[in-house]
Amino acid sequence: MAVLQVIEYMDPTGREIVHRVPEGGSGEFRLGSQLIVRENQAAVFFRDGKALDTFRAGRHTLTTANIPLLINLISIPFGQSPFRAEVYFVNLRQFTDLKWGTPEPIPLRDTDLGIVRLRAFGTYAMEVADPQLFVNKIVGTRGYYESAQIEAYLRGIIVSKLTDLLGELGKGLFDLPAMFEEIGAGLRAKTAPDLDLLGISLKAIYVNSISPTEETARAIDERASMGAIGNMQAYLQYKAARALGDAATAGGEAGTLAGAGVGLGAGVGLGAAMAGAISQAMQAGQQRPAESQATRRCPQCGADNPQDARFCNQCGTRLSGSKTCPQCKTENAADARFCSNCGAKLE
Repeated sequence: MAVLQVIEYMDPTGREIVHRVPEGGSGEFRLGSQLIVRENQAAVFFRDGKALDTFRAGRHTLTTANIPLLINLISIPFGQSPFRAEVYFVNLRQFTDLKWGTPEPIPLRDTDLGIVRLRAFGTYAMEVADPQLFVNKIVGTRGYYESAQIEAYLRGIIVSKLTDLLGELGKGLFDLPAMFEEIGAGLRAKTAPDLDLLGISLKAIYVNSISPTEETARAIDERASMGAIGNMQAYLQYKAARALGDAATAGGEAGTLAGAGVGLGAGVGLGAAMAGAISQAMQAGQQRPAESQATRRCPQCGADNPQDARFCNQCGTRLSGSKTCPQCKTENAADARFCSNCGAKLE
């Protein structure tokens, strides 16, 4: 393996959080080699699972003076080389518009719907505040040195904190859209301490959407449809009347009506419900004329009263003993001498 004389890395994308040199694993370095660290970078020497000497932006010549921890660890006499290690170039710029989201729906208890399954996603911004701690925790402890691995690990932390936060809030699905800012603030408060322990500073976090799964959305639509129907009995009566009308329009033959009956029922349960609704409607229709005939009009205020009422339920006028006009059949008070409607003399 060739000894590295110049150690540097320039990220053409600007999106890599950390990059290892050499890429395949540890490499051989020589005292006197040149280490070039660009702006917004930090170079961390790493050996035996531990981050050691750290260099900030600038051009550095490796000597026993500026890599004392590494030299003490490998016990190289002065001037002897090469030595084996890894260098991790950590990007110190602020990463914005990083994505987070729930890989699986979060099941929650809902005050309106019972149990719901929700998906959520948003963005966050962070930067590496302590590169040596970051390399120790992420590379040394977790073994992650690719940006995709690190971002996936951070997303897992955020989703875990979000699940805990939503459970503590105990809010229904329909209340959540009005609380995105509050949820974002609470999520940052819960997540920031964990990221601090990794050498990462969480700058901002936003909730862009909290939405139900397709199954939950269908249940919500069905619930909304039931609410729009309102009076279920009246709805069934209306549907039954429409179905009978369609059958009558199609023809009055027995076969046609039988087919319509099958369509109306769509099952024994629905047919029985419709039959009951129709029966109730017919009974109500038969009762109303009888009730309307069994009334007695008040001679004073004209209000309708039950046939056996003794006093008017509106003005209190005595109804018994009233006089009926022989000319216009108008009911008059018992002591009336002339009809209040046509003026005919009353006996």
